[in-house]
Formats: sequence, C-alpha cells, structure tokens
Amino acid sequence: MARAGLTVDRVVEAAAGLADEIGFEKVTLSALARHFGVKDASLYSHVKNLQDLRTRVALLAGGEMIDRIAEAVAGRAGRDALAAFAGAYREYALDHPGRYAATQLPVDQALVADSPALRRTAEITYGMLRAYGLGEPDLTDAVRLLRSTFHGYCALEAGGSFGAARDVGRSWDKAVEALHVALTHWPGEDKGRA
Repeated sequence: MARAGLTVDRVVEAAAGLADEIGFEKVTLSALARHFGVKDASLYSHVKNLQDLRTRVALLAGGEMIDRIAEAVAGRAGRDALAAFAGAYREYALDHPGRYAATQLPVDQALVADSPALRRTAEITYGMLRAYGLGEPDLTDAVRLLRSTFHGYCALEAGGSFGAARDVGRSWDKAVEALHVALTHWPGEDKGRA
C-alpha cells in the first residue's frame, strides 16, 4: 500500500477519473485496485465500501461543478446569471460524464448538511432564483424545474438522442430563454396566484 502512495483523496480522484473513462456505474473497488496495481483489500483502509466511494465521488464532483457554476455566475443576475449557470452546468456534464452521473446519486441528508460544496450549491442556486422575486415554496419548485430541465437535456444530448439537424446548442439557448420567461412570469403561491 505504501508503494502505491494511496490516500483517501487520491483514491477518490482516481475513481472520479475512472468514472469519466468507463462510466460511473462501472466503477468498482476491483477496477480501482487494478488501476493502482494493488489488491482490493488495500482500498478498505481509505474507503469503507463501494457506496462510500461513490458518495465521496459524488461530493467531489458536486464541489467541482458548483465551483465552475459560481465562477460563471459571479457578478451576474437575472437572465445573464441563468444563462451562465446553465452554460456551466451543461459544460461540466459534457466534459465529465462520469463525474456528472455521480452528482445525480441520492446523498444522505446528514451528509448534505456537513458538505460545504452541497450547501454552496443550494446558496448559489437559490440566490440566483431570488433575483426573480421568488420565495418559498416557489423557490423549491423553480429549483426542481431547472434541475429536471438541465439534467434531462444533458442526459439526452450525451446519449446522442437529438437527431434533428437543428444545432443542439441553439436548442439549449432557446430552452434557457424559455426558463427565463417562465421564472419571470412564475405562477407563484407567494404572488397570490393559485
């Protein structure tokens, strides 16, 4: 084990890289051990099990993704912030397909509370949406709309599911513009509408 120079961070980073190469669901402790040239048992002093490894990759990827998004939205508001957020989200999903898949892993809520990256994700996302004048419960509804739209589009694009000749980037821009219109004219409970 000392020969391989393994640390928790190195193991998790290697698992994230492997996820981008072969797919998040195909990352196993055996595959990771082969990557390092060690026996599977050597990894158990760094991670508890496969679920622990996957959770750690999810937290790493979530942190990377929100760092990219935060940089993109800094100093922006409204439509500009939404477009920057969406662009950074899509870019990360396409650049790092395995890591991105890890961000979709359901994570224990106790870990969310303890994760600075996941708290930051909520702060940046909700902060961007507050610029549209949304409060709860509309904020949560809007977050769900954005996440499902962004994730659905990225998953379909990555899978090659858009077959029409129309440029997928132009369609993405139209989807983001449609989201801006929806957020601007939100049928919110906090605005007195049913």
